[in-house]
Amino acid sequence: MAEMGSKGVTAGKIASNVQKKLTRAQEKVLQKLGKADETKDEQFEQCVQNFNKQLTEGTRLQKDLRTYLASVKAMHEASKKLNECLQEVYEPDWPGRDEANKIAENNDLLWMDYHQKLVDQALLTMDTYLGQFPDIKSRIAKRGRKLVDYDSARHHYESLQTAKKKDEAKIAKAEEELIKAQKVFEEMNVDLQEELPSLWNSRVGFYVNTFQSIAGLEENFHKEMSKLNQNLNDVLVCLEKQHGSNTFTVKAQPSDNAPAKGNKSPSPPPDGSPATTPEIRVNHETEPASGATAGATIPKSPSQSSLPAVVVETFSATVNGTVEGSSGAGRLDLPPGFMFKVQAQHDYTATDTDELQLKAGDVVLVIPFQNPEEQDEGWLMGVKESDWNEHKELEKCRGVFPENFTERVQ
Repeated sequence: MAEMGSKGVTAGKIASNVQKKLTRAQEKVLQKLGKADETKDEQFEQCVQNFNKQLTEGTRLQKDLRTYLASVKAMHEASKKLNECLQEVYEPDWPGRDEANKIAENNDLLWMDYHQKLVDQALLTMDTYLGQFPDIKSRIAKRGRKLVDYDSARHHYESLQTAKKKDEAKIAKAEEELIKAQKVFEEMNVDLQEELPSLWNSRVGFYVNTFQSIAGLEENFHKEMSKLNQNLNDVLVCLEKQHGSNTFTVKAQPSDNAPAKGNKSPSPPPDGSPATTPEIRVNHETEPASGATAGATIPKSPSQSSLPAVVVETFSATVNGTVEGSSGAGRLDLPPGFMFKVQAQHDYTATDTDELQLKAGDVVLVIPFQNPEEQDEGWLMGVKESDWNEHKELEKCRGVFPENFTERVQ
């Protein structure tokens, strides 16, 4: 019996909720048709607009901060590899080897410390700041529903009072429901009227603290990194002094069209060595440039005179006027709206479901946003070429990615 009673209560609650939804829907329809007046609060509506703007700005800042952190991590990896290269080429008998190795270790530690402090003092603070918005957003939506309930109860009470045949029992019950609906709405309304302006004003202090933290951390990082770079420079100066006779001098190279100094032809290669392979270039002009060497430019045949831009990148494989390995036919099968290609220069770890996961070397086909207003500054929409060639399904493969992690290749 207890179980049946429990089920009965549950069923009753479900029926009550369904009835509420129907009543709200009916009230909204009447308000839109102008057959029922709607309670308005312009001051509160302004607070809601400010709230939505603040949430949008905070979400964008969080996304840009994550991109910045990913860039710091990528720079750390690049710096680490560069130092590893120095350690490999630095021979054991050269002076300052131990100092150079120690500098590389400190460099690595400094990058890790900088990244961790950015996470602790900026990103976590950012996450905490945004963590308060979902609850308030839910309460704003609930206030809206309670306002519709209040208006519906008010209209029902007014209609019973103005009816020709009055039913005092129904009027009394309607009045009771109206008072109850008004009380629930006003309690929620008062709380939000106090919280929303306070939250809106808090953004100033939050932005100040966040950007001060980032600026201070970056300033200290560059100061410490400058000291390490100066120490490394001192080590290399010492190495240069010990091997002064082996100094490498960087000489300016003449331009392709400039004659060699003294109008002398370049010296031929030594006997037995292979002849220097001439540089292959694509000439887009109708007439060959004056002064250019005959071997440095491929003569244009009629089929090359109007090559599309997408074929230019395949000319590095050109031999005797023919293109190896690509006919260009596949390039017509591109995603709708295709604009250009980019190639990832660094790994990028996606932080949202709408972002692309990139590895250095990945080629991305860039396409326009369906809604241009959704595009954030510094972000592009695209689909990885490998995914497109495999699936040909734009909805499943496309995503956004940071432009500064890539380089345009077409």
